[in-house]
Amino acid sequence: MNTKTFEYKKINEVMHVYEHESGLETFVIPKKGYSKKFAAFGTHFGSVNSEFVVPGEDSVTKVPDGVAHFLEHKLFEQKDGSIMDKFSELGSSPNAYTGFSHTVYLFSCTDKFGENFQLLLDFVQNPYITDESVEKEKGIIGQEIRMYQDNPRWRVFFNLLGAFYKNNPVRIDIAGTLESIEQINKDILYKCYNTFYHPSNMVICVVGDVDHNSVFEQVEKSIKTSAKMPEVKRIFPEEPEEINKNYTEQNLSVSMPLFQMGFRDIRFNSKGIDCLKRETAVKLLLEMIMGRSSELYNRLYGEGLINNTFDFDYTIEENYAFSVFGGESRDPVKVKDIILDSINKLAGTGLEKNVYERVRKAAYGKFLRQLNSVEKISHVFLAAYFKEANMFDYFDVYDKISFEYVNDIFREHFNPDNFALSVVNPV
Repeated sequence: MNTKTFEYKKINEVMHVYEHESGLETFVIPKKGYSKKFAAFGTHFGSVNSEFVVPGEDSVTKVPDGVAHFLEHKLFEQKDGSIMDKFSELGSSPNAYTGFSHTVYLFSCTDKFGENFQLLLDFVQNPYITDESVEKEKGIIGQEIRMYQDNPRWRVFFNLLGAFYKNNPVRIDIAGTLESIEQINKDILYKCYNTFYHPSNMVICVVGDVDHNSVFEQVEKSIKTSAKMPEVKRIFPEEPEEINKNYTEQNLSVSMPLFQMGFRDIRFNSKGIDCLKRETAVKLLLEMIMGRSSELYNRLYGEGLINNTFDFDYTIEENYAFSVFGGESRDPVKVKDIILDSINKLAGTGLEKNVYERVRKAAYGKFLRQLNSVEKISHVFLAAYFKEANMFDYFDVYDKISFEYVNDIFREHFNPDNFALSVVNPV
């Protein structure tokens, strides 16, 4: 059995790794004394992967938007009933999610970990899809899409992505559209399953008070294929370097206008530790510029232009990267003007090193506290894994990231040419 153990003595953590002959990697992060145990089975297949070349084929396969999310729904239905019910009978809490870049099936439990883990391994490897069940699912997912179409917070975000990008599939709702899901059929779902749910394109992460050798033995006995598969070639449309538009608005049922604004990155490395480094730098910058202890936040809050819904984040994946910040405001355009003016002034005066050091130390402490949650460990671990990095690399990043590097990223990312604002106004 091909296993390795990595010790992170500085933070008192250990990670055990087993690589199955199929290429599937299983990671166990033990948390002695924790009552809750958590396991996730993920695939590098998300909503943006609608165009690809299947290994062994020459032609490009293009599938309807929403297939990854549709397939996630279908895997929970088996010939002998609902997987959710089986997990419930074992006393665990199952879930799944589809993101832009990956899909994850998971559960948490306090007892019967082995039985729950076996159920997870079995159902993800055994799709049961019929023509009838696909047609039934279209109605269910169609209702979900309609619900999100009327959700102001969902719309203000995706409208911003549509302002950032003209062609990139990240601008499309993860569930697809009412038109696209009508094109989905059993054959398309099985083709996507056979392409992206091969063990070599997947990963298992287990966190909790478990015996790593028992986990690895269970994986070795349960993985159905031993053959490795070449990497899937993912195709993305060409995207202009300039943003699609700098302003978009929509009228929906809200009591106060909602807004999301941000900057789109044009050139970036989306793999490995360089990706984590850039992600950390932009998140530190957002905290420095508009965090709750910043002058800008307190000015906007003091003038009644924002409230405690104001938040910010940064996303970087295989072919897209952007910052987003927003919330509720009686005057989103004025908020935009003040933020851009503040960023412009900072570009002239420069960032303050003492603020940077304070924010970096606070962010490091916050990241360290995430290691107390089995769910958060798994979530952060999987996000890093699909960027070809390791969650524990973040600790090196926080230690080694320099003020000079953060300054370089500030000048590169916060470019007004790559800025857009999305607003949802009351009807």
